[in-house]
Formats: sequence, structure tokens, C-alpha cells
Amino acid sequence: MISFSQDIQRVGGQLKRIGGNITNPGSSGGSTDSLQHRDKNEDSVTISYRYLDSTRTYKLDSSIDDFTRRFPVPASHIFLGNVGNASRSLLFSPKFNTGFDPGLHAYDIYEWKIEKVRFFNTTRPYSEINYQLGSRVEQIIELTHTQNLKPNWNAAFQYRLINSPGYFKSQKTNHNNYLLSSRFQSVNKRYNNYFVALVNKIQSGENGGIVDTFNYLNSSVYKDRFNIPTKLGGDDPFSSNFFTTKINTGNKYSEFTLLLRQQYDLGKKDSLVMDSTVVPLFYPRLRFEHTFQLEQNKYIFQDFLGDSVYYKTYYDTSLRKPIDTLIVRDKWKIISNDFSIYQFPDAKNLQQFIKLGVQLQSISGQFNSGQKSFVNTIGHAEYRNKTRNLLWDIEANGKLFFTGLNKGDYQAHISLQRLLGKKIGYIQLGFENTSRTPSFIFDSRSSFYFLKTVKDFKKENNTHLFASYFLPSFKFRLTGHYYLSTNYTYIEDYYKLQQENALFNVLQIAAEKTIKLGKRWHWHAEVYFQQVIGNGPVNVPVIYTRNRIAYEGNLGFKNLNIAMGAELRYRSSYKADGYSPVQGQFYYQDSITIKNPLPDIAAYMHFRIRSFKAFVRAENLNTARKLENGGFGFTNNNLVAPGYALPGLQFRLGVYWSFVN
Repeated sequence: MISFSQDIQRVGGQLKRIGGNITNPGSSGGSTDSLQHRDKNEDSVTISYRYLDSTRTYKLDSSIDDFTRRFPVPASHIFLGNVGNASRSLLFSPKFNTGFDPGLHAYDIYEWKIEKVRFFNTTRPYSEINYQLGSRVEQIIELTHTQNLKPNWNAAFQYRLINSPGYFKSQKTNHNNYLLSSRFQSVNKRYNNYFVALVNKIQSGENGGIVDTFNYLNSSVYKDRFNIPTKLGGDDPFSSNFFTTKINTGNKYSEFTLLLRQQYDLGKKDSLVMDSTVVPLFYPRLRFEHTFQLEQNKYIFQDFLGDSVYYKTYYDTSLRKPIDTLIVRDKWKIISNDFSIYQFPDAKNLQQFIKLGVQLQSISGQFNSGQKSFVNTIGHAEYRNKTRNLLWDIEANGKLFFTGLNKGDYQAHISLQRLLGKKIGYIQLGFENTSRTPSFIFDSRSSFYFLKTVKDFKKENNTHLFASYFLPSFKFRLTGHYYLSTNYTYIEDYYKLQQENALFNVLQIAAEKTIKLGKRWHWHAEVYFQQVIGNGPVNVPVIYTRNRIAYEGNLGFKNLNIAMGAELRYRSSYKADGYSPVQGQFYYQDSITIKNPLPDIAAYMHFRIRSFKAFVRAENLNTARKLENGGFGFTNNNLVAPGYALPGLQFRLGVYWSFVN
């Protein structure tokens, strides 16, 4: 929810411009000559953005201390050895999304989502060109361009490529993300329009894991990890050509989303007179909103080099003879229409509102066995209030599925945040509860359902209690999460769908602190503690910690900002989830313990000179060791899952340019 009417405020008797130009209501929308003459930022840009359902304004992040803000894999995630491969969080978090869910989430971190689309407002055309090059021809390219076509109309385009051949066989990844977005507001500020066209194309090779991790990873004969035998993928030669995107064995996901949101406001017109300039203002009291959304999603696992023994052993499935090919496919088309009404109790505070709405959803699916259509009717309500004195921030929302495929699903959430004082900090308390239909891969009609019998799964119920305390002046944050789960669905032994009916709990506590070691030296520490209470089918590391010790300063140069030091990540021994290539799912296992004697260690140097940023990193330094034949190599690979290891030494160079046109 975005309103250009809040881009201008009166501060101390003067106009304050926030992320936009002041327009003359008597002109076509351009700046007046007198204001242009006074503009001290003629050669600079003022840019801000908001999210689709957010009332807050954000600025672009120019920090350089944390590389994971610009890397697709979050710091709290592990991935299967190559950027772009399947990934999961080390921190327990059950599913809280209600309603229809295809159920394939191992590649979510590489996908752009509607709720994270940025709607910009900029005084000048702005562009970013980002390029990252890593060992073994790993490449990440990202392009961004946004500009206000008119003072009340912004458009943006983004593109990202993630391409990496990988260190082990059949790990090649090639992901493409495309985004076109627009926001428009009428001159009288009554009508708002938001448009999004979003495409995610995910391609990732699957190798089924190393045949024997102990013998092959510890043998000097296999110093080149690409020669190690894997369970799937055959013996395709290594290729560094990123134009070659063919994947014989792996997952291919394609998601297209089109969204159009229109709003019309009723309220009070006003104006602000400053010198000879009249600035039109509008305070909405009632808003009518319609959102149309179209999704076309396709999820495919394919193996054109199928191993009949492998699929019979792990999936109890026989391949078609004589071609030995396996193709598993679910295809979805979802059309949603949402009608909502907002009421603003305080016309001058758009961050306080009450919202009521109803949504109609049509779902059609195509599977290996045929096709099926479904519907959903959904009601939802929301209340938000960020008080004008900035002391309270309240969010409460709920959703209920009245009829259709997901009838009876519901979600309730409330969060309260309070500023206790500048020297005391912020405190937040929250609660959420959901009852949800299990993901569709637990439905026997799905092509990814490999059980020989039809099982009836009950609705999952998850409750989440959370609290956090943040003291900015002390650079300290303490967070606690408490989860209660019943009818928890999970997978074991590659394809066996299970449900745990008994209640179990998970406690999670996190502490983050920046410790000043010297004038320019800092220690950024993050510690996470997790404990499963009960007999839940969940294995998580009890301790996960991430530490960065670095020099952060300018080395005496005015336009230079630099951060250089070491980063260590450690996860305690635990029975890490296995991975099922066909299902694209991590599955519960209770027999193999993953124990790494050393943490993941990286050395880095990040710097920024004006609008240019660069990141130079040497990662997995912990893999260095003396080989059996007397040589030296980076072959002491840390494991992340049974049969899957992180690569050896990796160099990464990332350069990021931003331009004001």
C-alpha cells in the first residue's frame, strides 16, 4: 500500500521532500523553475521503495560489511555444494502459509516473490549493474533499472542470472529471474495502480549424492572432485560454457506471475502553500481495492540417463523400457480476484487502517495421470497502526477459507512493537497460529506422490510465539521463538510421506551483538540455540554460530569505505536431513550424523568507492590439508547432508556499479 501523498511533509515551517519532486498543480507535473534553481542535488538521486503490502518506506542498502545481503544464499542456510542447488534453513520454521501450496520449496531462495517486489520512487533514472565471478566459472549477473516516467508514475526492470557448472558431477545450475513492475498514481491522488510481471526459471542438476563420501573425499586420487562417482547424472564432461544450459538429470521449475492491483480512494482534498507554490494534498478515509493475479507454474523432474537400479532401490519405481527415462511433472494455473475495503481512522496517518476483503481463487492442475480443477473462497481482515509518535507498531491479520479445496484452513497473526526509549530500545511480542491443508505433493493426484497406497492426511496445525528485544545504541538483539506443531507432515526414505500426530515443541533463541575490539575493529557475533521438546521428526543443530571479525574504516582515504577480515560459521553435529532429488525435498533421517571438525572459514575484503562496490573473498579455507601422496590440497570438504559436501577453496569477486542517468 503506497501513497505518493505522503512524499511531502511540513517540517519546521518548511517543505521537506521525501523521495520525490514537488510538483506544481497548475503544470503537467514537472518541477517549477524556481524549485529547480534551488535544487542542491541536481547531480544526485533520491530513491526510496516500498513493498506491495507494506506501509513503510525503505532506502537502498549501500553497506559492505555483510556479503550475504548480496549473495542469493542466506547466512542461515546450507546448500548442496553449488550455488543454485537445493537449499534449506538450519533454523527450524514450519510452514505457516495457508491455502493451496504445490509443495516444492527447495529452490525458494533463488526465486523472486511478489511480496518482495520493490516499488520505487526516484528523482532521476537509476541503474545498477552487478557481476560476480567465482571459481569454476560461477557467475551471477544482476541488472536493475528504474525511473519515474512522470512524477506520479515509476517503472522498474530487473534481471538476474545464476549460472555455475559446479565442483561435482551433475550439479550444473542455470537460474533466470525477470521482473517488470510499475506504480502509478493519478494527479488528484485518488487512484493507484500497481503492476507486476514476474518470471522465475530454475534449472538445477541432480546427482543423488556421492556414492561413498568417506573413501572418495579422502582419496588423493580424486583431488579433482568432478571425477568422484555420484548416484545420478552419468558421466557428462565438465563444461564452463554458461550458454550451454542443457540438464539431462535434474529439476526444472518455471513460475510466471502477473499481478494488477487498482485502488480508488475517497477522502479530503487539501493543499500546502509555500511562497508562490501550491502543493496538492489528499487524505484518504475510505479505499476500494481490486487485485487480479495470474500464476502459471510448472515443476518437472527429468532424468534422460536413468539408472533403473537407483529408482527401484530408493523410490520403488521401475523405469520405462527400453529408454530408461523418468519424467515427473505437475503444472498449475491459478487465477485470483481479491476485493478489499480499507478504512483510515486517522486521515493523516496512512499507517493506521482497517482492511476487510474476500478472495475468489480458481485452480487447475495437470499431472502425469490427468488434470483436475479446484476453487477456493477466502475471507481476510487486517489491522495496522504505526502511531504518529512512532512509539507503537501494531499488526494483526487473519484469513479463513470458507469453501473449496482448502476449506477450513485459517491463519491468525498479531505483532506488537513498542519503543521503550532511545536508551532502552525496542521490544516486540507476537503470536501466530495456522491450520493448513498439507502441500499438494501429499495428495495422491500429484505426480510427485510415489506411495503405492492412498493416505489421508489431516490438517497441520502450527503455533508460533515470538519475542525480541533490540537496543540499537548497544548494537544488540535478542530473539526467541517457540513453536508448537501437531499433524506435522514430512518425508522419510526419499519418498515416504508421513504425518506426526503427536504434539511436539521447538525452542529457538538467537543473540546478535557487535562488539567493538578497537577504534576500527569489530566483531559481529550471531549465536542460535535450538532444542526439540518431544518426539517430533525434526533434527536441527543445537548450536549454529556465525562470526565476523573485521577492520571497518577508510584507511585514511576520504572516499573509501573498507571492511576486511575473517568469517567463521559453525554448526554442531546433528543428524542432518537427507535429500530426495525426484521430490525436490529434504527428508527426515535418523541414522547418519553429520560432524565437521572445523567451521567454514572465509577471508574477505569488501570496499566501496562512491557508487562502486567490490567484494573479494576466499571461502572454505578450512578445507586445506596435506594429501596422502605428500602433496597439498583443499580437499577436507565439510558435509552438509548425507552424500553431499561443500566444495574446496572458492574465490569470489563481485563488482557492483550504480549509475544516475
